[in-house]
Amino acid sequence: MSATHVNTHPPVKDKAVPFDAKAPRLAIRNYSLSYATSNGPVKALNNINLEIAPGETHGLVGESGSGKSSMAWSIMRYLPDNAIEKHGAIRLAGQELLEMSPRQMIDIRGQRISMVFQDPSTSLNPTMRIGDQITEVLMAHRGLTKAQARAEAEAALARTGITRPKEMLSRYPHEASGGEKQRVVIATAFACEPELIIFDEPTTALDILTARQILDLFNRLREETHVSALYISHDLGLVSRIADQVSVLHHGDLVEHGPVDEVFNNPQDSYTRRLISAVPHPDRWLGVKKPETKEPLLSLDAVSVRYSPLSFKEKVLKIKPDESEIFWGAKDVSLSVRPGELLGIVGESGSGKSTIAKALTGLNDFTGKVKFGDIEVNGRKQISRDYRRKVQIVFQHPDASLNPRQTIGTILSRPLHLYDVVPSDQIKDRIRELLELVRLPTEYADRYPHQLSGGEKQRVAIARAFAAEPDLVICDEVTAALDVSVQASVTELLVNLQKDTGTACIFITHDLNLIRQIAHRIAVMQHGKLVDLFDRDDADAADRHSYTRALLDAVPVQVSLGVNETEHENV
Repeated sequence: MSATHVNTHPPVKDKAVPFDAKAPRLAIRNYSLSYATSNGPVKALNNINLEIAPGETHGLVGESGSGKSSMAWSIMRYLPDNAIEKHGAIRLAGQELLEMSPRQMIDIRGQRISMVFQDPSTSLNPTMRIGDQITEVLMAHRGLTKAQARAEAEAALARTGITRPKEMLSRYPHEASGGEKQRVVIATAFACEPELIIFDEPTTALDILTARQILDLFNRLREETHVSALYISHDLGLVSRIADQVSVLHHGDLVEHGPVDEVFNNPQDSYTRRLISAVPHPDRWLGVKKPETKEPLLSLDAVSVRYSPLSFKEKVLKIKPDESEIFWGAKDVSLSVRPGELLGIVGESGSGKSTIAKALTGLNDFTGKVKFGDIEVNGRKQISRDYRRKVQIVFQHPDASLNPRQTIGTILSRPLHLYDVVPSDQIKDRIRELLELVRLPTEYADRYPHQLSGGEKQRVAIARAFAAEPDLVICDEVTAALDVSVQASVTELLVNLQKDTGTACIFITHDLNLIRQIAHRIAVMQHGKLVDLFDRDDADAADRHSYTRALLDAVPVQVSLGVNETEHENV
């Protein structure tokens, strides 16, 4: 049900309003927000009080549904029609934003308040060149001529560390990497010289090295411009690195706030303590006992995946191309997985992690040799039905891997039917067992994926993989899109399933803190090649590969672990 936007503050006429340069850059006072629905109003924010001083970075943390994004949209005045603002104030340098007319807010957005979103791909117009998008903003908010805006756009990109800014201006968004696109968005935000920038999970979609570069960029630009910032994130380790103050949101209530070191090292609220306890830490081992056998369950011998198609001279003239003419997703990868072992594979985007996962599950063709027990294959076409049952995969995004038109029961029944795991008259009972196995209510069998949360959908995807009773499960970034507490519960679930079933696991991630909690060995990939392989206890050894060291150095600072272990278990 859609309701008319309710605001108790009447709009003022379009006119310039002087602001107090000594006032806080952002001051939120007793602000409450709810949304009208067919089931009545739903509270989003309740009596929020928050203040950001000039030049200060304020972290806002909490799980999905805590109200973080609603807070950002309230400040930007981008609320939907069914939003109900009961009372409170939101002031930018002393000016009341709740009293601004839509026309005034158009001038304020971009010029005085900028926002950097989570996914840069959705922030940039795919039909416009990057240069045109930046100059359009500069001309609108700084009154520059087209030539001036073009020159300033190039300078802004150069400040972000883009090596060839002039060339970048001529590209379309799809011609830039994820990190480059986020740099473009940040460059645009800073170029308008705003008083406040809102960052909404700006590194979540990026790999660990790119995220580190973006954070370093933000810190440098903040020092140069003295801009104030509201940094929204569920990554507490990241917030501890960049924020001066931090506020913790839980179901719309601000349950704790203060200096970041004070809050994270001595949390007072039980919810804050649970969030901190859920943060992965390499010194807190959660995995299963190290398998005693050295004989491999799975072995890869010089496995390569080529993405570039065969050229004319290869197909017709039979001439071997130069290595520079071939694009390899993975090149000569050799490694093994032991029965019951959890092998972690880490590396930045494009390193070949997912490429290897898809090759092992028959989604990518490959050359080389894969041996799984007594089964030996030299390419995708040789993968048998028996092999597919024994090697299952769980993908990063359950929204894309679960059929939205099928009930959870139907989804879980497919591998049971396909591989004849149980007799037909026992399938319903097995579905209930699978739901219990992943700690979901048995009545979820009648629900559809859209009726479940992100963590619950990922549990269904895990249950589907284990339904085939495999010997190996490949988890491809299965916790990347989850909140820290949900990530902890899903990780604990996987570890417990390993203990109960003895299933081996390949866990692909960019989170080195997480993988060091659960993996027996860690493989490091870079540019499609395996560059390092070591036991988890040897991660800090002096002889680690330089790329491994770079990944370890990019890991966010750890927050306090002085919390009750019982709270960690109850997250």
